[in-house]
Amino acid sequence: MPWWTDSTPVPVPEGIEPWPHDPGPPFEQWPGLARPMPATSASPSPEEAASNLLAWLVKRGLLYACRLVLVPARRGSDALASIGWSGGGYLPLLCALTRSWEDRFDAQVVAVFGSELYVSTARPPVEAEHANLLALEHVLSTADNIVDDPPTPFPE
Repeated sequence: MPWWTDSTPVPVPEGIEPWPHDPGPPFEQWPGLARPMPATSASPSPEEAASNLLAWLVKRGLLYACRLVLVPARRGSDALASIGWSGGGYLPLLCALTRSWEDRFDAQVVAVFGSELYVSTARPPVEAEHANLLALEHVLSTADNIVDDPPTPFPE
């Protein structure tokens, strides 16, 4: 039986109080990956989306201590593996997920510093159902900002 359909309650570690208001993911079983978003005439190009995110990071002073690194990789997801980036999650899973986002949403790795990864997207989700599927992908990536102590309830 797959783990997501197992009705056995997950044991709560000693000293950890479960969040009584957390309804958990809105899915009874694994719903699959979020579908690719189609490009429209209003969609920015992947390069424009990356440039917009980079401008936002610069405007907020978030790149002050960053350094430019050239990595021999065809894709940003491959660059993460090439540099051995350790952002707190499982690197092979994160690289595979980022590669999938590149294919489905024209996502591009824009910046990496410390444990933070900034990814632009030219074709983001536009419907709540689609955003929920993409949010579930984020949760399954075990990113530290999501799987934190205490954990963020799924709807948030």
